[in-house]
Amino acid sequence: MKMVFVMFDGLTSLDFVGFYEVVTWLGVLGVDDNLSWQMCAVSEQVTDDRGMTIKAHQVKPDLSQFDLVFVPGGFVTRQLRFDEPFIEWIRTARNAEYHVSACTGALLLGAAGLLEGRRATTNSKAYELLEPYCAEVVRERYVRDGNVFTGGGVSASIDLGLYFIESVAGADVARQVQQRMEYPYYRPGAATD
Repeated sequence: MKMVFVMFDGLTSLDFVGFYEVVTWLGVLGVDDNLSWQMCAVSEQVTDDRGMTIKAHQVKPDLSQFDLVFVPGGFVTRQLRFDEPFIEWIRTARNAEYHVSACTGALLLGAAGLLEGRRATTNSKAYELLEPYCAEVVRERYVRDGNVFTGGGVSASIDLGLYFIESVAGADVARQVQQRMEYPYYRPGAATD
């Protein structure tokens, strides 16, 4: 599986790092020997909402070349959803197998039309902002609707990652990752598809 993590100035790093830490275990554990990932942005590097700099592997690639496209959140997403060149870039992910967001990254997936007719969640302080973009805002920690996975507030990105792993690789793999991370809060058995 080829994964891409969409980066932008002002992102909240835990949204990104929580999911990243979890799903990359698929490669570490040998569950997916073809697992690869890249960080991509509209510039060579971005600065998160606390001042940390993150280097991009690629600048504005066509996102359709990836199997999983992940979009983190951050307060800046409230404005970024109206940045048409940025949203047009996100739209190139339309044919990706999985669309995933943490926190207010759902606003960006929504603005790109990737949540149309779907159930989704986001940070509890942005439920009303998400409503125009999806069929139903679900007030849960993580939500799956087909190939779309969305997570709630910042720390939900860890649970979202475990839920994603359980959905694609099974509860036993999710438990292994949990044990390796010493993260006791996720309850395997949540994924039914």
